[in-house]
Amino acid sequence: EPKLLVSGEHSNQTFDAVIVSCKAYDLDNSIDAIRPFVGPQTMVLPLLNGMKHLDSLDAAFGAQRVLGGLAQVSTTVDANGDIKQFTEVQNIFFGVRNEIQEAAAEALERALQQGNFESRLSRNILMEMWEKFVMLTSLAAMTCLMRANVGEIAATQDGAKLMSRMLDDCTAVAKAAGHPPREKFLQSIRALLTQIGSPLEASMRRDLEAGGRTEGDHIVGDMLRRANDYGIESLLLSAAYVHLQAHEMRKK
Repeated sequence: EPKLLVSGEHSNQTFDAVIVSCKAYDLDNSIDAIRPFVGPQTMVLPLLNGMKHLDSLDAAFGAQRVLGGLAQVSTTVDANGDIKQFTEVQNIFFGVRNEIQEAAAEALERALQQGNFESRLSRNILMEMWEKFVMLTSLAAMTCLMRANVGEIAATQDGAKLMSRMLDDCTAVAKAAGHPPREKFLQSIRALLTQIGSPLEASMRRDLEAGGRTEGDHIVGDMLRRANDYGIESLLLSAAYVHLQAHEMRKK
């Protein structure tokens, strides 16, 4: 039976693995909350979107303790504070970032296989994280910038062209970072993001229109900063990030 742990309470207990699945803007608080339970052998498995969180977790616990990982699940929080799942897809992919993590990752794989969800130990988790980063940034940036879902954007005169350009810009960043997405992946994502009639949108758009906090800086802002570092110009990314920054300023 699960044991409830309360943040801030003193404990001498450490864990073999800790899964971090918060929103990016809660990462610092989450690091403080799990720090007492991270021992010398503990592995930290983050399931956050994007890539920026790896730097924060590496700084807090050491890169040798931080695995790579991602979740595939579509959810939202309703007016009652309950988490609602939109589809039946519920996958966790994870993997090592260096070879000293291999034994611990294999043990974690055996433990996760007991869960009521799909889990897989990836052979190249950084590539898969970058693929999701490219897909999610393209989806979030465009659906937030246009305040419309994929189908509505695709039905306009230049919507599909702009969506494809956003995907190309994000793909160029991934390639420059040394983690080029697979061509088959790009073909399927391009079709997904330009489908007329599709209700698909990023949860970031729902957060934006609800007046809540967003992961705009962690996703769109970070992709734009990386693009600038590599000398890749993307006016679409810039416009989307300005839109998200303006929203955050209105909230203050």
